[in-house]
Amino acid sequence: MGWRFSLCFRMESMIGRAGRSGFDLSQKRGILCEKGKPTADFTEGAMMDNEAAPLIAAMAETPLFRGLSDGMLDELAALAVVRERPGGFEIFRSGEDAAGFYMVVEGRVKVFKASTSGKELILHVFGPGEVFGEVPVFQGGTFPACAATLGESRLAYWSRTSLKQAVSQDPELAMAMLALLAGRLRGFVEKLEAVSLKEVPARLAGYLLLLRDSHGRDEFRLDLTKGQTAAYLGTIQETLSRVFRKLIEEGCIKVDGPIVRILDAPGLERVSSGG
Repeated sequence: MGWRFSLCFRMESMIGRAGRSGFDLSQKRGILCEKGKPTADFTEGAMMDNEAAPLIAAMAETPLFRGLSDGMLDELAALAVVRERPGGFEIFRSGEDAAGFYMVVEGRVKVFKASTSGKELILHVFGPGEVFGEVPVFQGGTFPACAATLGESRLAYWSRTSLKQAVSQDPELAMAMLALLAGRLRGFVEKLEAVSLKEVPARLAGYLLLLRDSHGRDEFRLDLTKGQTAAYLGTIQETLSRVFRKLIEEGCIKVDGPIVRILDAPGLERVSSGG
């Protein structure tokens, strides 16, 4: 089935090659992230009994595993390796062999590209129940970007071998994987469009509207720091602060520390569309 995922892998590889040099620099930790050197070992160790229940509960709510039978969830959970990691921990690096994929059980993970100049582009932030690092696994290649925890996190890991065996035995899992990868590709296309074609106000407005939809309410907490949000939107903190102030002055939003309340959703949508 690996050929079906080649388009998705090429998309991530294209992003991964942007600004690539011999090293990647982790801005948060201030160290050079040399390509091809693994930073985390998830390949050994059995899962403890007290880890199985929360893992299965998280898997049941994950689009990739949703709809699978209880028996299949149990089997997949038994194949996983679960690890707790502190904030700022490097999970994998650009150029490292993609020997497996991950799921966030608790906490948050950023996937990012970084240059030797210190500029960081966050490609995506994953939260509980979200899978990451799965695209290049089927290709048998390397990770095109780095991944690190944004806070204390619990992660589950499945090796390429165990995943291929599970997919071959359950067509529903194979279809779920196809749907996940198709959605991931669409997300990368939208992210590329936002970063390359839209101005910062449109990017921020679209991001706030996305958070509003995901939380299901007008008031929500920003989980990312200002620096992380700026990196995710492809800008710098100073520019992001100016855009926030402008949206506040225009009456689109109200900000109280990390809490944002959307006051004028139609107005924010106009800004998002570039109007």
